[in-house]
Amino acid sequence: MLKNLHIDNYALIEHLDIDFHSGFSVITGETGAGKSIILGAIGLLLGQRADTKSIKAGEKRCVIEATFDVSGYGLETFFADNELDFDGNECIIRRELTSAGKSRSFINDTPASLSQLKEIGEQLIDVHSQHKNLLLGKEDFQINVLDIIGQNSERLASYKNEFATYKSLILQLDEAKTAALNSKNDEEFLRFQVNQLAEAELKEGEQTELEEECEILSHAEDIKQALYEAQGYMQNPNDSGSDALQMVKQAIHSLNGITSVYPAAEELAQRLDSCYIELKDITDEIESDCDNVEFNPQRLDWVNERLSTIYSLEKKHNVESVEELIQIQSSLEEKLLLIDNSDEVIEQLTAKCNAQYDKVMKLAQQLSTSRKKAAKQVEKTMVEKLIPLGMPNIQFSVSFDEENNHFTSSGIDHISFLFSANKNSPLKDVSQVASGGEIARVMLALKAMIAGAVKLPTIIFDEIDTGVSGSIAEKMAKIMREMGDENRQVISITHLPQIAALGISHYKVYKEDNQDTTVSHIIELTYEQRVEELAHMLSGENLTQAALDNARALLLH
Repeated sequence: MLKNLHIDNYALIEHLDIDFHSGFSVITGETGAGKSIILGAIGLLLGQRADTKSIKAGEKRCVIEATFDVSGYGLETFFADNELDFDGNECIIRRELTSAGKSRSFINDTPASLSQLKEIGEQLIDVHSQHKNLLLGKEDFQINVLDIIGQNSERLASYKNEFATYKSLILQLDEAKTAALNSKNDEEFLRFQVNQLAEAELKEGEQTELEEECEILSHAEDIKQALYEAQGYMQNPNDSGSDALQMVKQAIHSLNGITSVYPAAEELAQRLDSCYIELKDITDEIESDCDNVEFNPQRLDWVNERLSTIYSLEKKHNVESVEELIQIQSSLEEKLLLIDNSDEVIEQLTAKCNAQYDKVMKLAQQLSTSRKKAAKQVEKTMVEKLIPLGMPNIQFSVSFDEENNHFTSSGIDHISFLFSANKNSPLKDVSQVASGGEIARVMLALKAMIAGAVKLPTIIFDEIDTGVSGSIAEKMAKIMREMGDENRQVISITHLPQIAALGISHYKVYKEDNQDTTVSHIIELTYEQRVEELAHMLSGENLTQAALDNARALLLH
């Protein structure tokens, strides 16, 4: 239930802080006084998109905050799932807008997203504005009414889950068929590519090894000459009769000869000995390489031919390595495997689709059975509620299209609310034959019926009385008052004194012109203020004693 609404710098509202009560309340005021502004502010709290133009002219920021009593409405799961503070009794929703275009939202002082505002808002307030009367002709709205009355939330959730699975399987099947058709058209070319790559017998790292070998074979004579020269420097005696290894060995011997008189020579000898061992090892490797390096024209031709094959394949497939070619080969082989097994895959998916279809159809039929049962209750209840609202000859029926078993996200039912307000008039779609006043009464009756099945704390009717007057308006007010008696808060924005008089609480919205601006206000009226307001609604700007007496008489109801 909405307990308090606080607004700063929103549209024409400079500052507003108003308490609301349980039961049936009414809000009145001249056209343009600011009633729609208050609804707009509440809409922002319910997650509607913000517009910086909503900020009061000349101000940098506006704040809208509402306090709700949520005890007994089972919202604990929402707060736990969204990790929001909750004391079990009260919820405070706040929305802040800045002239720079920034918007911030809070639930119990914790930052919240607009989707979270919408989620909790749907469980706190139902705002029925005039344009929502157009929903009466929408099939989705009509089905939703049956689902609420039939308590189909779990059935519908199960159906939607299985329906989504069915749609996904159908999509997979269509894609498999398309892929199989396209692949079969390309099968010959795919097989050619796979065979060409397979014949190449590619190996990872092969290209690098071949390129290195090609370099060696291409320069074999230069390499062999350089190795021979290096070996000569290490092992062939020079003019003094000693080679490099021999000279190092002699140096070691000389140092060892003086270690007894020059101890430092021992460490130098050891270091030279390590160098000798390394030089000897290098010399042996040079000698081995001299024997291994040969100019082999046949091998060079083979290597060049092999590299040419690899380079040609890389260019053809627009890659730069053998590893990438191997990946392409694997991918092409998988595609061919799918082609070879496509009939089996399609057969399996078809079987899954058929099985899922049967499952969805079973759930849809269960849902339809529940809706048809609920439809009987809706027809009976609507007639009972509309007869007192000036429709003694009312006929109301829910029509089901039995011939269409086409699945939709809501089931297989295609329904219409049929209506006739006159004797011997055929039933037709309610949106086509009902007048504005009749649609208003039908919507109120539907809302009253739905309210009995849904634990919704607050319902706001924005001029639900459009197109009615006199005793019918009074009867509509009584229905709203009865709705408010069931631990529910009902607020009606109205221009009719017959409705305003039946409110337990009465609020007035009015404009006030200051020196530089126009400001909207809302106040809760005392008894005498209510008498005066009702009298104005009855007689216009000039109050008469008869209007005042009539206003007091209305308040006695």
